[in-house]
Amino acid sequence: MAKSEWSFKSAVELSAALSAKKVSAIELTQDAIARIERHDGKINAICVRDFDRALGAAREADGALARGESKALLGLPVTVKESFNVAGLPTTWGWTPQKDFKPAEDALSITRVKNAGGIILGKTNVPVGLGDWQSYNEIYGTTNNPFDLDRTPGGSSGGSSAALAAGYGPLSLGSDIGGSLRVPAFHCGVYAHKPTYNLCPTRGHTPPPFPAIPMERDMAVIGPMARSAADLSLLLEVMAGPDPLDLGIGYKLVLPEARHHALKDFRVLVIDSHPLLPANADVRGAIEKLAGRLASMGTRVARESPLFPDFTEASRLYMRMLMSFLGAFFPPDILAGARVGAAQLSPEDKSLTAERLRGMTYTHQAWVFDEGARAGLRAQWRQLFRTFDAVICPIMPTPAYPHDHSPQQETRRINIDGKDHVYPDQLAWPGIATLTGLPATAIPLGLSKDGLPVGVQIIGPFLEDRTPLKLAELIEREFGGFLPPKMFDD
Repeated sequence: MAKSEWSFKSAVELSAALSAKKVSAIELTQDAIARIERHDGKINAICVRDFDRALGAAREADGALARGESKALLGLPVTVKESFNVAGLPTTWGWTPQKDFKPAEDALSITRVKNAGGIILGKTNVPVGLGDWQSYNEIYGTTNNPFDLDRTPGGSSGGSSAALAAGYGPLSLGSDIGGSLRVPAFHCGVYAHKPTYNLCPTRGHTPPPFPAIPMERDMAVIGPMARSAADLSLLLEVMAGPDPLDLGIGYKLVLPEARHHALKDFRVLVIDSHPLLPANADVRGAIEKLAGRLASMGTRVARESPLFPDFTEASRLYMRMLMSFLGAFFPPDILAGARVGAAQLSPEDKSLTAERLRGMTYTHQAWVFDEGARAGLRAQWRQLFRTFDAVICPIMPTPAYPHDHSPQQETRRINIDGKDHVYPDQLAWPGIATLTGLPATAIPLGLSKDGLPVGVQIIGPFLEDRTPLKLAELIEREFGGFLPPKMFDD
């Protein structure tokens, strides 16, 4: 079957085509559905299909377009991470006991997408409890990377990244606390934006069967994924803004404009190494190439700065605070084992594994002291962003790796240039932005020598999401962006 001319277009391009009546919403929806039916047997990105309602919404969108209505997402097919509540569809988070849970109401972000005219095609696959950079569970099986079916698409928004790379619509919704937006974007060669903490309200992105009420979950965010940087801004504008049930009673969102609109005006700090976890040659090479090209365009590029916070101490702090949050939901037997293990740790053991174990057994007093340390880090970042507009650094240390479903993540290993490292230590790279709630935009930078996507994250100042997003757009415009996988040369 011939490849549709619309399958890999951006949301911005498709919106223009819809307005110009070059294509209809029903045609775009049918095209995306046909691609899912043709290819998803191999990829398994879409774990819950909602095609009948999608076609109905597409017909309504075409009616609105015919009446001259204009909405941000009108007529655009959208996929949604399985962890978001969509009324009438299962929300399981990959937990088998919750396989029959169906919420009665949409998540707030889903309501906003629908109100903006977006057409929900279905839900995308996740790891159990959203707790891995691979996307597999007993309910829905394993999602594969469209660039190499034997490798992970990333996680926990791995189904969303694979869907985008496969041409299943131009937009998807995901979430992030340990890189779950940025890591799958990196592994599948697409774009994602981790918003500033609490910029997008998370009501309805809720573990089943808990009620969908306004709640701040430490460091956790929801955000947009796409095949183009400009599309991230389009979807972010729809998702962002306070929840009308709480902060929205007294506040409204007014984000600052991007600091600059030309590459020559940006001041960028480029980091490609971590004292505890290096990036491999493919990732470092892509960053080096980008830094050189930015410099040639007039961007002021620095490779080090005394203002940059202590990466090692920040990573240790992140591991403790992350596992303090996640560990609250672990079964009693796991926590009991963690307490025994933590009690046996030497005070001199500052490995990231040890810090994660300590975090699982945190007291509230210990958390309060670490929260003070985090406030100090935020102050350091504010000082840094007086001199720089953005920090460019790795998202993960290697391109996508083969599936590894061994049950204990602490015993898994990731090979970086011939040396094995502890699998969860990879948290250090996404954690650089997560810990202090900073916005970070994941962008692709082409393919490795093995044909796998590589990319970077662009970290910006707190609540200045438009600055890294604009830099991402400028880089895409000058140097290119998403490349479709070869398996989709149909």
